[in-house]
Amino acid sequence: MAQIRSLFATRLYRAQLSEYGPAIDADELEGSCYSIAEDDEAGQEWCEANDYPGYTSYASLTDLPWRFPIFGDLVKSLDAHVAAFAEDLEFELGDKKLVLEDLWINILPEGGTHSSHIHPHSVISGTTYVSMPEGASALKLEDPRLPMMMAAPTRKKGCREELKAFVYEAPAVGDVLLWESWLRHEVPMNMSEDERISVSFNYKWE
Repeated sequence: MAQIRSLFATRLYRAQLSEYGPAIDADELEGSCYSIAEDDEAGQEWCEANDYPGYTSYASLTDLPWRFPIFGDLVKSLDAHVAAFAEDLEFELGDKKLVLEDLWINILPEGGTHSSHIHPHSVISGTTYVSMPEGASALKLEDPRLPMMMAAPTRKKGCREELKAFVYEAPAVGDVLLWESWLRHEVPMNMSEDERISVSFNYKWE
């Protein structure tokens, strides 16, 4: 009898941020994001100069845990989630470990998108979700084999998830999603009238 197996799995980690402490107050975290965005003139200027929709602190701030203690608590929780994901991935870390490389705020207005990209030089990347109003866009994940498929026909509608070219993961407030940093992803257009707020991050091996 023929045997068919799935090889070379692409793993996606999803959990509630609260599974690992300390507790994060969602309203306080949202308020902190807005407060930082309002005061971050360098970030606002970068977004305007680069036609970036809404606001991101990616190019301007590197010290969020120092500025607001709630981000320090957030990092402690993320450290635990990343460690759990690394266990699942069966990484052999040796005498080094995965440590936070950068952490940034994203505020995406109605009509805003984040185009398809990867996170070079990092090992694990992810996002935790602060505000996800109805109609806010899901995270779109791309099959990393897609560029090699060349003349292959499209998949049947409703095919198994591991065979899809794209998977849309719709997170809720308080969720954290983790993936290996080479996985291409994007945020499609925000169809909500309200802003979609998230905090993204990268972990490196050192």
